[in-house]
Amino acid sequence: MDLKNRKVRILVGILVAVMLIVAFRIYNNIQNEKERAARLSRSQAIAVSLGRPERTSIVPQLEFSGSLDPEWQAEIAAKVDGRVEKVYVKEGDRVVKGQVLALLEQTDTAADVLAARGSYMDAETDLRKAEKDLLRYEKLYERGAVPLQAVDDYRFARDNARAKLKNARGNLQGMESKAAGTAVVAPADGIVYKRYYQEGYYAKAGTPLFAVADISTLKSVINIPEGQIDGVAVGNEADILLTSFGNRSLTGRVTRISPVADLPAHTFETEVSVDNPEGLLAGVFATVHLTAQRRDDVLTIPVYAIVMRDDQKTVFVADEEGIVTRRVLSIGYTDDKIAEVLDGLKGDEIIVTGGQNKLREGNKVDLSKAGK
Repeated sequence: MDLKNRKVRILVGILVAVMLIVAFRIYNNIQNEKERAARLSRSQAIAVSLGRPERTSIVPQLEFSGSLDPEWQAEIAAKVDGRVEKVYVKEGDRVVKGQVLALLEQTDTAADVLAARGSYMDAETDLRKAEKDLLRYEKLYERGAVPLQAVDDYRFARDNARAKLKNARGNLQGMESKAAGTAVVAPADGIVYKRYYQEGYYAKAGTPLFAVADISTLKSVINIPEGQIDGVAVGNEADILLTSFGNRSLTGRVTRISPVADLPAHTFETEVSVDNPEGLLAGVFATVHLTAQRRDDVLTIPVYAIVMRDDQKTVFVADEEGIVTRRVLSIGYTDDKIAEVLDGLKGDEIIVTGGQNKLREGNKVDLSKAGK
């Protein structure tokens, strides 16, 4: 029995050894084929288009989409609770700063003001009486007719009357402010574009009654990437195209550029404003075209030379033997033809401008196609 088991173990060992030898030879053949293919690939120059970065002058033309909104707009709310007694304006009406738009019921507030005014007058009377009493007792004290304690008592009474007068004055001012809050007024010139309440409705304090906008000037807020902000300045002209008005074109200007970039997008919020003497409707879709300042000696490459890899912009660069490697780029302004290179190239490299789909790093290209 032991002899039989020993033979089985020997047989299994021989089979395992044979399998290992076969597997090793197969693996070795595969590796040799890979190395041979790689050597063949490196030795054979792949036909691609080559070129060099160029230094040139550019005038960036930038395009952004947005809407043309009012320069100023706000919702106007009641300062106090109350029933809407009278509404003086409707949607579309022009209003001026300080104009009364609506009036809330004033019966209760008027009564509160009268009561507060009466309390204030009583406090004034009490203070005058306390001051006269104190003056009289001070004179009696000087003649030795009353003790100092009596004078101190009247002095405390005078101070107490002063404090009550201040409290009454504050209460009166609060009631007068509340009464004034029953008149809902426009904080600035504009047009009423929303009226939320009708006469008879009960409005809570802070609830918007109207929405008012100033459309004499319209603005579009755009976000300019940091790679394109160079050359854009306050005062630059901008062409604004309104598709809803038959592709009508307006001329505006850059009026504000945020001094700090929005993160993580790394864009700068920019306002473009345009006068609106004709009263064009606000809130419409707009396409903003900006012409930035001319920049000279800018390093550029053809935009079609850029290859995206792992969300990075790259370009194939060939060395003096024609072997290509990837180079990660930092790109600024781009249009349909060129891309501005901010970092990643010095300017004297040979780059692949066409046929990148044939390449992998380490491939060889025909340098005779390269420009001087």
